[in-house]
Amino acid sequence: MTPPRLPGRTALLLATALLLAACGKSSEAPVTAREITQESFCALDGMLLADYPGPKAQIHYSGQAAPEFYCDTMEMFSLLLKPEQARLVAAAFVQDMARTDWNMPRGAWIDAKTAFYVVGSKKRGAMGPTLPSFGTRESAQKFADTEGGKVLAYAEITPDMARLDGGALHDKRM
Repeated sequence: MTPPRLPGRTALLLATALLLAACGKSSEAPVTAREITQESFCALDGMLLADYPGPKAQIHYSGQAAPEFYCDTMEMFSLLLKPEQARLVAAAFVQDMARTDWNMPRGAWIDAKTAFYVVGSKKRGAMGPTLPSFGTRESAQKFADTEGGKVLAYAEITPDMARLDGGALHDKRM
């Protein structure tokens, strides 16, 4: 009786699958942040990003050539923390507010997942209350000491902290 060849075939299939998986990963270019231009607009509300103060964000979705920009980090979190968020995220970037001007933020993009955020500060962004982003815990704490609030890492931000029911909806000056 001839022994079955299943183990050899299984090993061959597994090796092929691993090679294909490795090939797919090596051909992907690393995702980098894009700069805001005068024409860059918020994917949620169409606001021109260059016209508003405070930290901006961008999300790069897998399979999509251009990122989606947001006029506030609060908007980014409101999308990423939703349980129904099903789009595959390749990367997300926020601005290091210790390295850019609050009123006209440009450049200073950092990985959103490694950034530190200040929750509950008195400083306002494009949509009212915001989650200022920083590259280091120390710079976030310095901001919190001046403007109020608590320093948290990305993983500590909860959906309740990123609610969009404030800002322009309740701004009595508008």
